Amino acid sequence: MNEKTVSKKKIALIAGVLVVLIAAFALIFALTRPETTQGAKTIHIEVVVSDTDTREYTLHTDQEYLRGALEEENLISGTESAEYGLFVTTVDGITADDSLQQWWCFTKGGETVNTGVDTTPIQDGDQFEITLTTGY
Repeated sequence: MNEKTVSKKKIALIAGVLVVLIAAFALIFALTRPETTQGAKTIHIEVVVSDTDTREYTLHTDQEYLRGALEEENLISGTESAEYGLFVTTVDGITADDSLQQWWCFTKGGETVNTGVDTTPIQDGDQFEITLTTGY
């Protein structure tokens, strides 16, 4: 066998392994991603502006994702991004001050939410916290 044949076989083998890995990751994502729930849901929202300013809301919604439920109640607004969806800058009429390195942190039951509001599914009884945070 010459070197070109061996090299082509290696490239084909590597490409085949990559295709299998990509398919496996796609299947794992499809099987483990959080599911949405259709129909009526009640979720609880706690907006923490400071140690002395906490606001609580109970939302009744048919939305499947957090953004829809929060926008129905006019609780959020922000900047739209084609890649990442809505970047929330204002919650309950309070806008984070970028010059102070403020931003809104979303948690669910005290655990950091690693998805944007556009892709965070909601279930009946969910508890979300939205906290004005200072410092990047």
